[in-house]
Amino acid sequence: LGNKTIFKILKKKNTNKLFYFKKIIDLLCRMQLIKNRNITNFKNKIYYIPKYNEKVLINEANLFSKWYAEQNLKGSKKKTFSKEFDEVIRKLISKLHFKNDVFVHRDFHVSNLMLVRDKIGVIDSQDALIGNKAYDLASLVDDVRFKTSKSFKKKVYDYYLKKQKNLIKSKFKNDFEILSVLRNLKIIGIFTRLSLRDGKKKYIKLIPYTWELINMRIKENEVFLDLKNLLSQNFKKKIK
Repeated sequence: LGNKTIFKILKKKNTNKLFYFKKIIDLLCRMQLIKNRNITNFKNKIYYIPKYNEKVLINEANLFSKWYAEQNLKGSKKKTFSKEFDEVIRKLISKLHFKNDVFVHRDFHVSNLMLVRDKIGVIDSQDALIGNKAYDLASLVDDVRFKTSKSFKKKVYDYYLKKQKNLIKSKFKNDFEILSVLRNLKIIGIFTRLSLRDGKKKYIKLIPYTWELINMRIKENEVFLDLKNLLSQNFKKKIK
């Protein structure tokens, strides 16, 4: 697929960002039509794509507790926060509406998309699952590596909605926001782990913008009230 990522193209001046994002949304819609969960891998063996179930979502979100909270909270606060955080996350997940019934790349953002002869190729799909159709859109729109304005995010989001038929918009918005927040909490945990365990300090620089994205989403939906209170009690400088 070469080495020309969409991320590199978008970073150039005078690039029509919305043009490329619309092409990406078109691709995402096609990906979500994949029905076959039995995949023949490169070893010519059958691989069964598992579901993005509640357990996986909980374990991912708890990376925030295990790495970031563990590093930034003191004494008994760590254990208390971890327990309360797990409870809040479980409640949030219970409020998701859509079934786990579409192909989810799981790391769908412009750094994992390649431009190949005016078409878009996808890399890094080894962790794909069958999950909620809002997940990959949240990965793309609220990408921690590529900053976009709130108005631009809305244009991309609205374009996706136009491509979908019979979609209950209020329920989809709910799932999109929950999954965006859960994903970005996970990312903060992963980036902290990469820095502490693996010595990859560059990822720490991405955490402040990840907090901004979480802040933006939890302000817009009452479903996040408990999470907002918990985070503001423990990370006052991050949640406003």
